[in-house]
Amino acid sequence: MTTSTHETQIVADPDVPLVRIIREFDAPPEKVFRAHTDPELVVQWQGPNGMEARIDHFDCRTGGSYRYVHIQDGEEYGFHGCFHEVRPDELIVQTFTFEGVPDGVALEKLVLEDLGNGRTRLTATSLVDSFADRDAFLASGMEVGVREGYERLDALLSR
Repeated sequence: MTTSTHETQIVADPDVPLVRIIREFDAPPEKVFRAHTDPELVVQWQGPNGMEARIDHFDCRTGGSYRYVHIQDGEEYGFHGCFHEVRPDELIVQTFTFEGVPDGVALEKLVLEDLGNGRTRLTATSLVDSFADRDAFLASGMEVGVREGYERLDALLSR
């Protein structure tokens, strides 16, 4: 596996209950977009190392929905949501619910910016109901899954 030279920034907004993730990739926006929207690719990189991913359904289009499961040591962790707006190579707006906390729904926005020379900046935001929910999200260990997943995405994009 290749080691990335790109840092994953995870920032808690001080004014609203939002987490912002910023990451650059050495691939054009269309490749990064496809890796986020093609279920056969998503399962190859999403989540922390040591967890298997299974997609129950993944209809990545405006008005579509998804459900996937991460599996580790026989334990399953389900996630689901709806795609509110999908614009190829540019934008994905979706809801996100961890089924272990079914009342918690995040509004997520992923923006891809073409940096030229086959490079892309990804900026993802997750807006939750409260600062307590945001802080619990950050304390959950999500940063490990995000960083490890993006390292596997680097390897996938380099093929």
